[in-house]
Amino acid sequence: MQKASHRRTAPLRIAPRRIVGALGTLGVLLALMLVGAGPASAHATLDSTDPRQNSVVATAPQAVTLTFSETVSLSSDSVRVLDPAGKAVDAGNPAHADGQGNTARVALNSGLANGTYTVAWRAVSEDSHPVGGAFTFSIGAPSDTSVSATALQGAKADGLVSALYGTGRTVAYAAFALLAGVAAFVLVCWPAGATRRPVQRLLMTGWTALLASTVAVLMLRGPYERGSGIGKALDLSLVRATLDERIGTALAARLLLLAAGGIFLSLLVGQLGLPQRPAPAKAGDHDEHDEDAEAAELRELEQRAAERPQREARLGLGVAGLVLAVALAATWVGADHASVGIQVWLALPFGVLHLIAMALWLGGLASLLVGLREGVGAEVVDRFSKVAFGSVAVLVVTGIYQSWRGLGSWGALTGTEYGKLLLVKTGCVVVMLGVAWISRTWLARLRSAPAEAAEVERAEVPEPVAVAAHDGDPVRQAQLARQQAARASAGRDRGLTPTRAGLRRSVLVEALAAVAVLVVTTMLTNSPPGRVAGEIKAAGNAAPVAGGSTAAPQTEPGRTVELKLPYDTKGRTPNAKGTATVTLNPARTGPNEVKLALDGTDGKPVDVPEVQLAFTLPDRDLGPLPVALTPEGTGRWSGTTQLPLAGIWVVSVQIRSSDIDQTTPTQQFKVG
Repeated sequence: MQKASHRRTAPLRIAPRRIVGALGTLGVLLALMLVGAGPASAHATLDSTDPRQNSVVATAPQAVTLTFSETVSLSSDSVRVLDPAGKAVDAGNPAHADGQGNTARVALNSGLANGTYTVAWRAVSEDSHPVGGAFTFSIGAPSDTSVSATALQGAKADGLVSALYGTGRTVAYAAFALLAGVAAFVLVCWPAGATRRPVQRLLMTGWTALLASTVAVLMLRGPYERGSGIGKALDLSLVRATLDERIGTALAARLLLLAAGGIFLSLLVGQLGLPQRPAPAKAGDHDEHDEDAEAAELRELEQRAAERPQREARLGLGVAGLVLAVALAATWVGADHASVGIQVWLALPFGVLHLIAMALWLGGLASLLVGLREGVGAEVVDRFSKVAFGSVAVLVVTGIYQSWRGLGSWGALTGTEYGKLLLVKTGCVVVMLGVAWISRTWLARLRSAPAEAAEVERAEVPEPVAVAAHDGDPVRQAQLARQQAARASAGRDRGLTPTRAGLRRSVLVEALAAVAVLVVTTMLTNSPPGRVAGEIKAAGNAAPVAGGSTAAPQTEPGRTVELKLPYDTKGRTPNAKGTATVTLNPARTGPNEVKLALDGTDGKPVDVPEVQLAFTLPDRDLGPLPVALTPEGTGRWSGTTQLPLAGIWVVSVQIRSSDIDQTTPTQQFKVG
């Protein structure tokens, strides 16, 4: 007895050391990954255009060509070109240039007049996220334009469509976790649960919710991509266009897999719900001493034979369920961040493992809540505790890899939306782990009380006695109400001892934290990864446009405007604080020469790892128009920009003094 006790308590003494060691190892691994991170691709970014952004060409081009950082999907209105009056001058139906998937080309009408033209584009990147933007170029000479770039590009989806689309994705994640997690809980931890109505309702809820949310996302995808209203959700042409995309193929595959999933659920409930063959009765203690070893072995073989049909059914259903779960998880992973960028060969299986581990943990929590209400024994809870521990281990390893792959640097944790959401998700997971630790203490109490640890047998609740009551007989009505209340509460209170009730409350809090994790996960998949969030800027072509030339700004003495923008990135490096000086000449509509100087607090030039300059005209919803800067020594850059309209412009200078310190000072100035 003492030896057994020692074996049970020894792991508890070394558990803290193991936990500290594991956390230390994971921390070092994360640091090494983040330090060694390099550039990667995720959401598509516009690399170059022909004609160049903000350029002036001598003759009208025959087409406009856009080149992206990765393959993009196009629709009939992905690229639109408008003249200064806002009239469309493109031929429509853009296509990939020379069959290259990372390009978009649209032909232009002939006989275009001189002036400034606006190109508004919108496409779907390889990771299934819509991206959009706008830029200008001029023919002959710049001119005023009535075009609102923001209104044309439709970079943001309709508010209602976006909310419904995000809700549908969240419900799909939760439904997958419920469906896969509950099925795994039944197969691994509690086969008898297949006969319980609450467990069956959980399975059907997960299957139905996943089916409905998948159809909803499929219908809303078209309006979400194109920025149109909810009325376009039933447009079959948009649905067909969605099915031609990667995400549409994934959604269609998910619907087919759900049909197979329905068959799997019927077999799961049908096979495990069958009554087991009774095992041979054990002889009394006196007989056990008298029987020989051969008789004992025979009885053991008979018991195994009685349990064999269910074991085989569980094995077959387990293999089929695993294949279905992997295939369903692939419909998310194959159309999201993991499908593009660096190390796709590793990111895809890690993404599948992450989703399945999430489902085993979260869906198992829902099953455990029902099981505790149904009076499951400590043995079932023990089995789930082991499954949950393995799931958490997988989540930690795959989560660290996905974080490294998506962030790329420590600064992205606080400097990008993706990083901030990742911090929120990490906090929710830490809360879940803390509550899970509390649940383990309740489980230890349950195991220490043999009377509570045993599974509570199902009790048959008698039907209420029929009472022939008339509307005017309050006594009989009250009697019938008491019978109905007693019947409703009989199943609810069965097996809920104080220890079980405490464990159930702890599991409930853990499940609520899991819901928050799912919501944040959905927001993460809709956000550009931190690796490329700071790289979304335009870049000009290296060569001039064929048939035209880029207009060089004509500087004029006395027409220089100097703007001083004090900055402070709150860092500790010498370049963290100083003044950014932006000069423009001739500071009027059309091409302008731009110079940027960064000086420290001592007035000496300072260099920084990254600096970006852009101009915006808020009153006309134009911009930001980035400037391609050319280094001219320490803390000095030059470039050109096209300011097509007169008005109150805003210049912004994004300055990053280190991996984690960044600021963007702005200042207004008048043109015209």
